[in-house]
Amino acid sequence: MKAWLNKVLEKQPAQFPLKGKPPVRREKAYSADTGYVYQYFYEGYRETGAGDDAGNMYVFTVNSDRVSSFTVKLSLNQRTMETWQKNHERELNPTEQYALVKMALFRIFDERANLSGPTEAALTYDDMEEHAITLDFL
Repeated sequence: MKAWLNKVLEKQPAQFPLKGKPPVRREKAYSADTGYVYQYFYEGYRETGAGDDAGNMYVFTVNSDRVSSFTVKLSLNQRTMETWQKNHERELNPTEQYALVKMALFRIFDERANLSGPTEAALTYDDMEEHAITLDFL
């Protein structure tokens, strides 16, 4: 069983490559309200799900100790985004979508003390609303 699982996990990146990967991988840092300083890399995004579950999952590699790193995955559901766009009578371009996701990443850094393991979260409509106000998208 373990051998089979390892084969599946090894093949996963090739089967579902990340899109939007920056040409040069750049480390960025964020000083969180918790006192920790996180270093992170944006790795790209992949389309996920179908129907009501369709959307994009944005992947970041994060560390807080310069030794061990872990993955943070943030989902932006297509239906939630379309609802927000309809309510505000404007479309969000890919750069704006990424900005909303990045604000959600910063919130995770600010609210979770000593984040040290793989994390997954999804942006809600309320998250989008709050971050859009902060980013002056309205």
